[in-house]
Amino acid sequence: MNYNSSKTVLQASGDPLTDMLRGLRLDGVDYGRCVLGEPWAVSFPAQKAARFHFIGQQGCWLFTPAKEWTQLSVGDALLIPRGDEHVLASAPGVPPVPIGRYTIEPVCENIYDVSNGCDGCKTLLFCGSMHFNLDGSHPLLEMMPDLMQAHKLMANAPGIQHLLDAMAGEVTMDRVGSGGILARLADVLAATIIRSWVENGCGDATGWIAAVRNPDVGKVLAAIHLQPERDWTVEALARMMGASRSAFAQRFASVVGETPAKYVLRVRMHQARQWLTRDGMRVSVAASRLGYDSEASFSRAFKRVMSVAPSHFRNAAGAEEQS
Repeated sequence: MNYNSSKTVLQASGDPLTDMLRGLRLDGVDYGRCVLGEPWAVSFPAQKAARFHFIGQQGCWLFTPAKEWTQLSVGDALLIPRGDEHVLASAPGVPPVPIGRYTIEPVCENIYDVSNGCDGCKTLLFCGSMHFNLDGSHPLLEMMPDLMQAHKLMANAPGIQHLLDAMAGEVTMDRVGSGGILARLADVLAATIIRSWVENGCGDATGWIAAVRNPDVGKVLAAIHLQPERDWTVEALARMMGASRSAFAQRFASVVGETPAKYVLRVRMHQARQWLTRDGMRVSVAASRLGYDSEASFSRAFKRVMSVAPSHFRNAAGAEEQS
């Protein structure tokens, strides 16, 4: 495995939004076409992967991560970026049953049919889990809301409706290959939902969203995320924004909510965590790649951000490979 790819020069596009989203990827890991007869309620436990749901036939209710009931209509889609615990139900008050206790039959690779065997009015759902290439505590994902609904973003994103129509056509027809097509559509729709949310400034107008709106700070954040292994000093970042050190630091903190140094450290340590868990990189290699003089100094910085030593993630990654 080549750990020297960081030497590649990454060119900014000139659009902070494009640059900041460039490294954000997601891929569906499993999907289920759910046919549920009333009454029904499915509880989805908290998980590291994001959750995606599409309502294909007969509306239902969602008990949100914020512990509130909200009604969903046919053709709606929602994304729960950090995989928080929630419930989908035919009506509020129906006792929830964990998703693992439903009848689950494999259709093809990573695609499943889910049913409850009840004869009541049928609801058709398409549900899935998605992995981001960033973990849920990364600064970018932390700023996302607990719940994103497609219909709230469609006014300024006409492409969402086309994707929803395509999914509706596939989910209601039992055609060969429909599961795989739905999975790919779900991946694109989830990415489109995130892009629309960012572009339209939904949610809290601080942190990342405010930074993207501001071309100067957005340019700085984009550079940090494009090359987290670079030795980003406050002076270098201030020069990029064309401001004095003190003026830059004050502006950055007011927009992002933390100092430049702290933000850079968080991004660098989250990148290191990805190297350790996803790529199986040795701790000493991660330390060297981030410019630390010793593995010990890197480990101390990592523990300040992640609350555990880097060896914890390195050992966990090795255990998963052996299982």
